Amino acid sequence: MPNIPAAPTAICFDLDDTLIDDAAASSAGLRALMERIGHPDFGAARTLWDVQTEISFGAYLRGDLSLEEQRRERVRALAVQAGHSGIADQHCDELYRLYLDVHRSAWQVFPDTVPALAALVSAGYRLAVLTNGIEALQHAKMQALELTPYFHTVVCADSAGAGKPDPRIFHLAAQRLGVDPTACWHVGDQIQADGVGAVASRMHPVMIDRHHGRRFDGVTTVHSLDELLRLVGLPAATAGTL
Repeated sequence: MPNIPAAPTAICFDLDDTLIDDAAASSAGLRALMERIGHPDFGAARTLWDVQTEISFGAYLRGDLSLEEQRRERVRALAVQAGHSGIADQHCDELYRLYLDVHRSAWQVFPDTVPALAALVSAGYRLAVLTNGIEALQHAKMQALELTPYFHTVVCADSAGAGKPDPRIFHLAAQRLGVDPTACWHVGDQIQADGVGAVASRMHPVMIDRHHGRRFDGVTTVHSLDELLRLVGLPAATAGTL
């Protein structure tokens, strides 16, 4: 593990798949879509959905597609893979609403999320959520899962005018926290958006690999938020953690 810098004054967190198990919620929504359009292969659907989401949502963040257009692109790609073509915009919108409804019903935090956030707040850390997700949806998730009280600010790409890894969104988070970026750590699960973006903004990146499935060479990496607590000198907060 790389050398750890001095403990931060503030910590920024990515939201999806860092604090909230978005992969599980997304899979639930995807299975509902597959059932509706008769798609037989979850593995193929999951791979396509992830790739198309990266392409289409990236285009949305750059301003090349509207929110509705990027959603329709993703649904159409899945439908074509299932053998359907020429789906009208209205049908795409209906299918995406189905996806969102099931996705929303499956929202859940990771078991270590609330104990770790409570421990950090009690220790005096200022916390922010820094996410490329849509602001309205991300706030709804945080409120539904009772995460909002732990954070001083929530910074979302669609309202900040820039998305990760653009340093501007990191600098806005630091400004709202009232600290210099060098006094912040940023915790996330995506090496480009979270790791590269943090370095470019002069925050210290901490990558979280919850499933022990990836290597982030040369970057501080944890497998749980209890490990993050230990990095800042606090005891593990989740019962039973070794």
